[in-house]
Amino acid sequence: MIHLKKDQTKLMVAVHGWAGIVLGLLLYAVVFTGMAAVFAEEIGIWSAGHVESRSAFERPIDDSVRRLAAQTPAKYYEGVDLFEIGDHNLGAFFHRHETDPDGTFVSRGVYYQLNDKGEIANKQFGTGEEVFGPRNDDALSHFLVDTHVRLHVPDPWGLLLTGIVGLAMLVAAISGLLIHRHLLKDIFTLRRNAHPVLADRDRHSVAGSWSLPFAFILAFTGSFFSFFGTIGVPLVAMAAFGGDVQALNDTVFGNPGRPDPRPAVIGNLDRITADAIARSRQVPTFVSIENFGRADAKVTSFHPAREGDIEPATLLYDGTKAQFIQTKPSIGTQPSTGGTLAAIMAPLHFGNFAGMVSKAVWFALGFAMCYVTITGMRLWLARRNESVRSLEWLSRTVTIVAFGLPLALCAAAAAFFMTMPMGSAAYWTPATFLMASAVVIVAGFSLRSTMLTPLLELTTGLIMVALPALRLLMGGPGWPGVIEAGQPIIAAVDLAFLVGGICMIRQGAKARPVGTAAASSPVVATA
Repeated sequence: MIHLKKDQTKLMVAVHGWAGIVLGLLLYAVVFTGMAAVFAEEIGIWSAGHVESRSAFERPIDDSVRRLAAQTPAKYYEGVDLFEIGDHNLGAFFHRHETDPDGTFVSRGVYYQLNDKGEIANKQFGTGEEVFGPRNDDALSHFLVDTHVRLHVPDPWGLLLTGIVGLAMLVAAISGLLIHRHLLKDIFTLRRNAHPVLADRDRHSVAGSWSLPFAFILAFTGSFFSFFGTIGVPLVAMAAFGGDVQALNDTVFGNPGRPDPRPAVIGNLDRITADAIARSRQVPTFVSIENFGRADAKVTSFHPAREGDIEPATLLYDGTKAQFIQTKPSIGTQPSTGGTLAAIMAPLHFGNFAGMVSKAVWFALGFAMCYVTITGMRLWLARRNESVRSLEWLSRTVTIVAFGLPLALCAAAAAFFMTMPMGSAAYWTPATFLMASAVVIVAGFSLRSTMLTPLLELTTGLIMVALPALRLLMGGPGWPGVIEAGQPIIAAVDLAFLVGGICMIRQGAKARPVGTAAASSPVVATA
C-alpha cells in the first residue's frame, strides 16, 4: 500500500491529470510512432522489398573505399563514416568538422551512395544535415523515425519538444504510482460488470500499472536523447571548453594518442571488419575512420550487443596497421559506470537488445502506454461531465488523434508504395500523411460523434488489409521469393498488417449506436 494524506492524494491526482491532459496528445503521437520506430529496420526491409540478407561489412569494402578516397579532396579525410544504406549497400561520408558563422558545429563533406556492384549510385556535397535526408527507398521508415524523434519540427525545437513530452510522461508515471492506494490489488482488478466509467478506469489502472517500469525507462531515455545534444553538450562545452564543441568531442569521444600528420596508407579495411565481427560476434552497424591517410589514423567499429548482453560493443583499431587496439568505452578512454549507462540508453529506449523478442515486448508495452494515455484523457473528461458540452471539442480532438493518427500513417504507407516506382516517395509519403490528417480533422468536426470512431476504425482496417496487396502490385517480392532469399520478415509484416487490419474492421463493424447515458460519456473503450 502507498499511504498519502488526503490533501497529498488530491494534489497527486491533479498533477497526474494535468500532466496527461496538457501534453497527452503529443505523448500519444510520440509513443505511437515510437512503436513503429521499434520496427523501423523491419518496416524499411518490407516497404522497399529488400531481399539481400548479407551485410555490406560481410562483403569486401576495402577497394571501394580506396576508389572513393582517390576522387575525394584530401581536406575531407578528417573523418570517414561507413554505414549501410538500402539493400545492404555501402554509404560513405568523407568529411571534416567546421563551425559555421552562426556558431553551429557541422560536419561538411562528400556523401557517396554505392549500389550492389560497388559503383557510385549517388554523390552529394554538403553538411550531414543536408545530405542525410530520406531516400526514395527508405522514405517510409525515415518518416516514422523522424516523426517519433522530433515530430518533424525543425532542430533544436523538435528535440526539445519531445524531451518535454518525455518529462511529462515521467511526471504522469510517478504521480500515477503515488495515487494507487493498493498497487498490487489494482494490477489485477477488472470489474467487467461495473459502470462503464468504472470499468474503463480499471482497464486504465491495470494497463498503466503493468507498464509503469516501461514508462519510466521510455521517459528517462527519451528525455536523455532529446536534451543531450540540444542542451547538455552546449552547456558542457561552454562551461569547460570555452564553447568549443569539437574540443569536447575530442576529449569525451575521441581516441587516445599523439597527433601524427605524416602521410600513410590506410590498412586493409576488410581485415578490420572481419576481425571486428569475430571479436564482437555481431556485424558492425557503423564504422568510423579518423584521419584517413595519416600515420595516426584510427578505425572504430560499432556493434550491437552480443547475445546475452545489453551494452553495445565499440572496437578500436590502428588504421595504418589494421591491428586491434582495445575495446573502447562509449564515453571517455577508460571504462566507467557513466559510460556504461550512456551506452545502454539506446538499447533500452528502442528495445533492440534481445532481437525480435525484446522488440515485440517493447511494441506491446508501447501499445499499452498509448491505451493508458487515451483512456486517461477520456477519464479526465468523464469526471467533468457537468461541463461536457464546453469540452466537446476536446473529446472530439482526442478521438481524432487516437484513431486519425494510425489512419494517416497507413495512408502514408500506401502512398509510399504507389510513388516509390516513380522515384517520388520521399515527397509523397509525408505529403499524404498531412493530407490524410487534414481530411480526418475536417471529418472529425463535421460528422456525428457516434459515427466518428467506427468510421476511422473501418477506414484504417481497410487500408491495412490493402497494404500487402498494394506492395505486391507495385512490384514487391512475393512470399516464396523472400523466404528463399532469407528475408521472412517481409512475409511476417504482411501477415501483421492483414491480422491487424481484420481486427480493426471487426472493431469498427461491431460498434453499436451510442444511445445510453453511460455510452454517451466521453469515455469509450479503445482497443
